[in-house]
Amino acid sequence: MRDLYLVDASIYIFRAWFSMPDSIRDNKGQPLNAVYGYVHFLCQLLEQQSPEYIAVAFDESLKSSFRNKIYPDYKANREAAPPELKRQFRLCREISDLMGLSTYASKTHEADDIIGTISKKMRRSDFRSIIVSADKDLTQLLVKGDRYWDFARDKWYLHGDIRKHFGVHSEQVVDFLALAGDSVDNIPGVPGIGKKTAISLLEKYQSLDHLYRSVETVSDSDLRGAMRIQGLLQEHREQAMLSRKLASIACNAPVSFGVRSLKRKTVDVDALGRFFSRRGFGHKLLARIEAVVKGQAVR
Repeated sequence: MRDLYLVDASIYIFRAWFSMPDSIRDNKGQPLNAVYGYVHFLCQLLEQQSPEYIAVAFDESLKSSFRNKIYPDYKANREAAPPELKRQFRLCREISDLMGLSTYASKTHEADDIIGTISKKMRRSDFRSIIVSADKDLTQLLVKGDRYWDFARDKWYLHGDIRKHFGVHSEQVVDFLALAGDSVDNIPGVPGIGKKTAISLLEKYQSLDHLYRSVETVSDSDLRGAMRIQGLLQEHREQAMLSRKLASIACNAPVSFGVRSLKRKTVDVDALGRFFSRRGFGHKLLARIEAVVKGQAVR
């Protein structure tokens, strides 16, 4: 099988935005800190792994995702990126393209959905996925042979490792979120059901569907507060099902790709240079990219 690297770009752009000093600017005074950090992340990834097949997914659907039609409050707790960061998102995608990487984004689907769509389809072409992200929700995509790489912590997880580290099997991640909710994405879950209780329920009942088929037996279980838990589950059944829809990664994002398009491309160093020159980037960033392209390392 061949390895396909699937990069959740937005996480690393946001991380750079918050961690890199905002004194990093171009010759017009525009901030470049997110670009600078993101490019160094990409260079490290390419140096360490030299992937032959790679796709980079970007988020462009904060308020226009199909999930907002299902549940208008989905991610309503998140503020829109400021203009100076939106500009850097665009630059990060342009630079990724110029570095020979295939990039994808959608107004209706999130980066998670794009990664899921590519992973599922390419599995039929004998590819296994290496998902590069710090978003644990993406572990729901893993099947045997796939890996999840939390790049910043340099933590690698196989399909069989997920329960040990996160409490539930990868196949149960969606049902876990349906029960416990997710405050980051404003997914409600079942009020009063926390993470520990959700894990215990899935250990006993395996899935959300089986749990609700047997919900009358919860009160007879050895769970602490079993009667109360059963009542909460019965009262908020519709909300649990809605939360599962919101948490499920949609593997039908409207993106076009194939083996050839996912293959890492030869980099036009001259085009990169012209891009950097037009936008007033510093030479060190370009030198860093050129060194990676040539298989060298510049620290």
